[in-house]
Amino acid sequence: MTRQEIVPERLAGATAVVIDVLMATTTLLTILENGARNVYPVASLEEADEIRAKLDAADILRGGEQDAARIEGYDRGPFPEEYVPEVVRDKDVIFVTTNGTRAIADAAQADRLLLGTLRNAPAVARHLEESGTDSVYLVCAGSAGRFDLADFLGAVAILSYMDTDGRNLNDGATLALDFVEHRRGRISEVLEKGRAGRWFVENDRTDALGFVADVGVSDLIPEVVGGKLRRAGEPRRSRVSDASRRGTG
Repeated sequence: MTRQEIVPERLAGATAVVIDVLMATTTLLTILENGARNVYPVASLEEADEIRAKLDAADILRGGEQDAARIEGYDRGPFPEEYVPEVVRDKDVIFVTTNGTRAIADAAQADRLLLGTLRNAPAVARHLEESGTDSVYLVCAGSAGRFDLADFLGAVAILSYMDTDGRNLNDGATLALDFVEHRRGRISEVLEKGRAGRWFVENDRTDALGFVADVGVSDLIPEVVGGKLRRAGEPRRSRVSDASRRGTG
């Protein structure tokens, strides 16, 4: 239910799906879809600076938020609409947020690490089914250590497209499946009732909520490999060739 519940040693051999619907994983999915060359989700501003120092400054775009505020000196904030194709295409994007990218770092011990959203929930579910993995953790990033309804809805959506018969479900997954039975088809309505969702409604950003809640519109599944995002299913690049392309040793 929150990133603080992650026990890293339990993730060995498992597939973890990190979910931060408002907004980290939704925005990272958008950045990758819109043609960024490399996308680096990082856990802190210090890590962002370390990665920036290794890249060509002319091709870097930094974005995200800290404590719900735009980061001083950064190019963009945390919202998907800030990363249109003409902005991110062929750029190296470094992205940091208070909860979502930290959850990604916390789940790094998993054998595979995917990013889930409402927009790609059916694709994530299919991928998990086809992979045949026996151990799956759906990790809700949460908000400052608290349960977050939007992230729970992301996990609910993924589970609703999976065949869970015969699986050993924990109580959170069981609750999610029960939620599906009573709220099927009402994702947008429920999203607006959450603490974060209410902020979007009160600030006339229902358009952003509509974008976030468009279940199944994307077939892209971001996978974190070596600290960068790639499309799940693509061959992994060698570390040597990747470093050579960046011009670093």
